[in-house]
Amino acid sequence: MSAGTVDRSDGTDEAGGPGGPAARIREQRGWYFYDFACSVYSTSVLTVFLGPYLTAVAKTAADADGFVHPLGVPVRAGSVFAYAVSVSVVVAVLVMPLVGAVADRTGRKKPLLAAAAYVGAAATAGMFFLDGDRYLLGAFLLIVANAAQSVAMVLYNAYLPQIAEPHERDRVSSRGWAFGYTSGAFVLVLNLILYSGHESFGITESQAVRICLASAGLWWGAFTLVPLRRLRDRKAAAGGAGGDRAPGRVGAGWRQLVATVKDMRRHPLTLSFLLAYLVYNDGVQTVISQASVYGSEELGLDQTTLITAILLVQVLAVAGALGMGRLAQRFGAKRTILGSLAAWTLTIGAGYFLPAGEPVWFYALAAAIGLVLGGSQALSRSLFSHLVPRGKEAEYFSVYEMSDRGMSWLGPLVFGLAYQLTGSYRDAIISLVAFFALGFVLLVRVPVRRAVEAAGNPVPERI
Repeated sequence: MSAGTVDRSDGTDEAGGPGGPAARIREQRGWYFYDFACSVYSTSVLTVFLGPYLTAVAKTAADADGFVHPLGVPVRAGSVFAYAVSVSVVVAVLVMPLVGAVADRTGRKKPLLAAAAYVGAAATAGMFFLDGDRYLLGAFLLIVANAAQSVAMVLYNAYLPQIAEPHERDRVSSRGWAFGYTSGAFVLVLNLILYSGHESFGITESQAVRICLASAGLWWGAFTLVPLRRLRDRKAAAGGAGGDRAPGRVGAGWRQLVATVKDMRRHPLTLSFLLAYLVYNDGVQTVISQASVYGSEELGLDQTTLITAILLVQVLAVAGALGMGRLAQRFGAKRTILGSLAAWTLTIGAGYFLPAGEPVWFYALAAAIGLVLGGSQALSRSLFSHLVPRGKEAEYFSVYEMSDRGMSWLGPLVFGLAYQLTGSYRDAIISLVAFFALGFVLLVRVPVRRAVEAAGNPVPERI
């Protein structure tokens, strides 16, 4: 270590050292690129193409009554996608806390991030082979890709408090989301060109969809190289979780999970925020995953309209994320999130009344969603980063990710059950209003300044 640098327990040091301002900015820029890499999966695969396509594949395999029978269980073909999303969440719940504990115990987030990202990218690329009546293959690849993405996001989010000072986090988190929505919009434009002009390219509509799905996996894998080159691992905190236990032992991971849960009980205000986030984000994630199914099956919109609407969401979400980041600097993250939840409640409630076969109203709904989507997600992440005790970032963010994706099984399950019981997607969509309204009430009750102090972190001027 050169003279004049001060080694710190969190891996930072004075300017000019490995954790100085220049190095921190380099890491932040690399960190943004994981959003740039993986958001194409969330946009092109989960939100746009896979829902309607997997539903069509399942209908091809269905019996005369419209049911498929995986493992002998009768399932309405239109519910297969929603149920697969729910199963992927259960798988993620089992894996994420273990990965988070190992990451904090060893300090080696980057190799784990690489493994999760490339498993997800490979499963997504494998969707090229989803054709005919192979709905089980599609459901399996969706489960693997979605669970891997959730695990990777635990590790990615856990870098935020290490690469950004407290006053920077709203801005850095918002820029990460903006990078993601930018890539999502760009690739959707390419998807739209390929899908709309598939005949001129000499391919079928099904082949065009499968190319769009597979290309998302290739994009994810290629751009993940940027954060893997720029992010760096930190030494595990002295006396931190795990002690001298072997980092690879599964039993030790489960013991660490129990220890993490016990530790979080010492921070009830952090848990209060997580509860609020769990509720309202369940609604957000369900809207993201089921919007294209609602548009195609209930409103009778074609795939080109759906792609254009989601593209509109992506473009406006960039502006929304950056704009809400600026609002947070003025009014605080909590107030800004509360405002976004009020907007979500009104928007999804209006979605119930959309007339079928009229794209303009679906575009209006997409625009409203885009303006609040990125900001509500980015500010929730940065707000939570202030509530995490130092040295336990990955463990706590594994629980956060369980709330973000891992515990977001209830919304898709309710959505799928509502359709299974009523045969109407309108009845399914209106149930989501409750998630945003209840989340608003729960967040209002969280004293975030006291929560930050209780976690042992400095309180920003506005939060």
